Amino acid sequence: MEHLPGVELRRGGLPACDLQFAGRIQELDEPVRPPDGPAPGGVVVTREDRDQFTGWIAGFGTDSGYRVVIGHWHTSPYGAVTDVMVEDPSGHRTLYAPTPQVGAFLAAVYSFHDVQVARCSARRSGRCWTVQAGPLQASFTTGRRNLLGWLLWAMPDPLARTVWWVDLLDFPARRLLPGVRTRGRTRDGRRQWYGAQDLHPIIAADAVLDGLDLGALRAVQPPVGFGFGSVPDRPSLVHLTTMIEAVPP
Repeated sequence: MEHLPGVELRRGGLPACDLQFAGRIQELDEPVRPPDGPAPGGVVVTREDRDQFTGWIAGFGTDSGYRVVIGHWHTSPYGAVTDVMVEDPSGHRTLYAPTPQVGAFLAAVYSFHDVQVARCSARRSGRCWTVQAGPLQASFTTGRRNLLGWLLWAMPDPLARTVWWVDLLDFPARRLLPGVRTRGRTRDGRRQWYGAQDLHPIIAADAVLDGLDLGALRAVQPPVGFGFGSVPDRPSLVHLTTMIEAVPP
């Protein structure tokens, strides 16, 4: 097993990963639009100048002080993958990654005290999601998108993934969503962008970690410290593409 510099790497023991995904979340009575590109199963996406991950990020806090960030990607340099980041009340940050390769990549981009390789899964049924990653079991329910969600939904996909446009959105994003950034630098100094394309509030959530019930849904406070920005302080599910400068050859 590959060990990552500066973090402890362990292997979890959940059942085999079972990924299910569709397009951006729509209202409950609407059909789900499939994502652009190939059918479910995941595709590998890598450009010469940057790596791209397209999918969802869910972020929520709990009244025990734990904050949970779930990434569920239907396209990425590693195919279809799910990863989970957890920050405890003391600020200790743990990554649960599905493979050593994904763990090594994310440990170069974000800051963790501990990386665990575990079989991960994310399932969606309507507005309800269930997630497993190592010792973590979580579920959450999304509500109807608000005005900001509709504005993001209406944005053409090519524009939402254009670097200059994402750069322009950084200032209004910081004003509208404290802690959120659309551009910045990775842990190892590469440029990174987040191009959001939809947003839904999370209206209910449950999470259990190593048998400990993390408590009721709360805001993401204090902001998480994995990268240059946090998820929205109000629990949210965001559809987006994150673009990261590729490591020079």
